[in-house]
Amino acid sequence: QVQLVESGGGLVQPGGSLRLSCAASGRIFSITAMGWYRQAPGKERELVATKTNGGSTNYADSVKGRFTISRDNAKNTVNLQMNSLKPEDTAVYYCNAQQWDYGSDNWGQGTQVTVSS
Repeated sequence: QVQLVESGGGLVQPGGSLRLSCAASGRIFSITAMGWYRQAPGKERELVATKTNGGSTNYADSVKGRFTISRDNAKNTVNLQMNSLKPEDTAVYYCNAQQWDYGSDNWGQGTQVTVSS
């Protein structure tokens, strides 16, 4: 359906910033929304931020005001600018794509974000 590849994860100190990127390929014409989810050790995968083709955004309360999602629909990319990072943000971050005729079960391989001093 859609292939997703994340990049930009790494180790950062508390208060620092990282920018994640995700590139989509395959049936990219069918994508209606893209976003980011994360999974910390011992926790369920949770929504971080999503953005539809029309520009509507949705953020988790825990990241609102610190993270910003952006999309380039023509290039089928989605970015996540993460500022004021906290140790609680440590997780594997997954890119997600929603397709109008398939669903939202399209995931990247994940990229590790570690926030530690």
